[in-house]
Amino acid sequence: MSNRSAMPTRIVAGTAHPALAAAVAAALGVRPVPCDVERFPDGELRPTVHGVQGGDVYVVQPTGPAVNDHLVELLLLLDACRRGGAEIVTAVVPYFGYARQDRRDRAGQAVGARVALDALASAGADRLVVVEPHAVALEAMCPVPVEMLTAVPILADELADLTPETAVLVAPDLGAVKPAEHYARLLRRPVAVVRKTRVSGERVHAEELVGDVEGRPAVIVDDMISTGGTIEAAVRVLLDHGASPDITVAAAHGPLVPAARDRLGRLPIRCLLVTDTLPVGEARAARLRVRSVGPLIADAIGRLHNGQSLDTLLVRG
Repeated sequence: MSNRSAMPTRIVAGTAHPALAAAVAAALGVRPVPCDVERFPDGELRPTVHGVQGGDVYVVQPTGPAVNDHLVELLLLLDACRRGGAEIVTAVVPYFGYARQDRRDRAGQAVGARVALDALASAGADRLVVVEPHAVALEAMCPVPVEMLTAVPILADELADLTPETAVLVAPDLGAVKPAEHYARLLRRPVAVVRKTRVSGERVHAEELVGDVEGRPAVIVDDMISTGGTIEAAVRVLLDHGASPDITVAAAHGPLVPAARDRLGRLPIRCLLVTDTLPVGEARAARLRVRSVGPLIADAIGRLHNGQSLDTLLVRG
């Protein structure tokens, strides 16, 4: 393989989040290459990508709602880049749909994360870049290298200004403990943990709280907010344990399905902080603040292109 740093850097923007792709390209001092995605009446897609021959190509396409359409489009874009003569093709998937399906809960289920990862590799991806994946097990499942970028420092920087020093960081379930500890190291604040049981896709039962929140503002930190069920259950436990009704919620990803708007709107949440791994319309949630991961992704791409370490940008397992 030729010297990567000598190749031209090319950014391909899928239709899932062209604004983020443009921000990444701008931070790198380049423009996205011309790309057309033709849509047929029956729903089929046919992308055409120009100007990638001999390039170090990065296809930016989160696979958020509509997950399946955006995933198939990403697969076709990867194939188009490979057939267009790209030297190296990296799939940049800021929000990776199917990440929550990293194992079977019962016999007869598919492992959706593994299927999606295999498909990306088969379509032509040499490497995958994701932001705060729901499951760090993705790295072990994927047939090509995976770079898992952390958005915690970006959000922690905002939380330092938004919340008082007396605030307690709250992991809304056991899966969020390690990210919460990362926030705690950066913000120098204590951590509390809610133990929950998921009843269904939207219903969550919170069982107990470990940690002291009485009379203190709480900052709930998680990797994503989808239905809002986990956040709702955590808020109710916090209030039951005497937390101040002045709660902040921070998450890397904000899919925010329609039901989440009403659910979160009923809760004493003063601020909902997310990043732009997915498009987030201003009207989708009141009290919403958005920080961009564009510079983070651009930094990662620059380091990959120049053969530099990404260690300081990665999720800690």
